[in-house]
Amino acid sequence: MMPETLEDVAAGRTTTRGVLNWVGMEGIALPVRVAEHPVDARVSASVSLDDPDAKGIHMSRLYLMLEELAERELEVSRLSGLLEGFLASHADLSRRARIALTGELTLRRPALISPLAGWKGYPVALRSWREGNSVETQVELTVGYSSTCPCSAALARQLIQQQFDRDFGGEPLDHAAIRDWLGESQGILATPHSQRSEARITVRLAQGVDVPPWLALIERVEQALGTALQTAVKRVDEQAFALANGQNTMFCEDAARRLHRALSEAPDITGFHVRVEHAESLHAHDAVAETQADWWWRD
Repeated sequence: MMPETLEDVAAGRTTTRGVLNWVGMEGIALPVRVAEHPVDARVSASVSLDDPDAKGIHMSRLYLMLEELAERELEVSRLSGLLEGFLASHADLSRRARIALTGELTLRRPALISPLAGWKGYPVALRSWREGNSVETQVELTVGYSSTCPCSAALARQLIQQQFDRDFGGEPLDHAAIRDWLGESQGILATPHSQRSEARITVRLAQGVDVPPWLALIERVEQALGTALQTAVKRVDEQAFALANGQNTMFCEDAARRLHRALSEAPDITGFHVRVEHAESLHAHDAVAETQADWWWRD
């Protein structure tokens, strides 16, 4: 037979005093909407434990309040109100609250030339902190792209020049013969190498921005890089992609600088951090570069 009242152990006092920066939960499944698209998110929710004598926080209160976000558009005002509720439910225990949501935004993207289109996933995250009346919100985004190594492109051109000298040196140049040579493997005997690369963008939203600019950021980043990964393609699209890579070679340093310039001109943000990673096809290690503006890390 169940007792009339159940003991709440967490409401007691601890025998080991001390404050804690954060206490909460991670990996909570929650369906939300991002830029009007459904996303199966994973949520982390926590508050500080500022009462050194308290045994713990009330995790169930945080969990139940997350239902306010279920199947609704992620907006800064909604997160801010939720964090205010976190603190109100822990008025005697906590001064700070935070929430983080991660998921994948899936968008339909057109081919470069043909009428084909396909779906591409963009890992995204939204993080928000509250202390008193102060709220800060950060948006994270990962964009995949192709990067052709400028060094390997130059070395390939040099080899092609050397082969041209061997095949045509001292002979009168004939347009038809040269054209045929350019279309044969013994003519274009070397090609540059490309890497599937990633740009990880974190931006701090300006005060008053309620809707995170997911789509605008994706467009800005992909335009700055020039060689975003493709979905469904025909040969004409693959050829256009090869042309874009050949005319758009970049080291990781180049990619980071392009994104720094593009984000410096973006509205609605007050700071950003960029990390690019080129998964080397020549080496067993990767190449990385980072840049930022008006930025500091939050725990």
